[in-house]
Amino acid sequence: MLSWTVTMLVLALIAGLLGLTGVSALAMDIAGILFVLFLILLVISLITGKRTGAAT
Repeated sequence: MLSWTVTMLVLALIAGLLGLTGVSALAMDIAGILFVLFLILLVISLITGKRTGAAT
């Protein structure tokens, strides 16, 4: 799923260079949403991983 974030970011940069502001804005929004989603999932996995590691 992280590859989707990178793909959308590259698409947004290319669209921005070409001047397609509608496409670049949409791709940047999607990339931003995916970044925040993966950041939240990372924090959750770190928290639950520490709990599981401490119990064993």
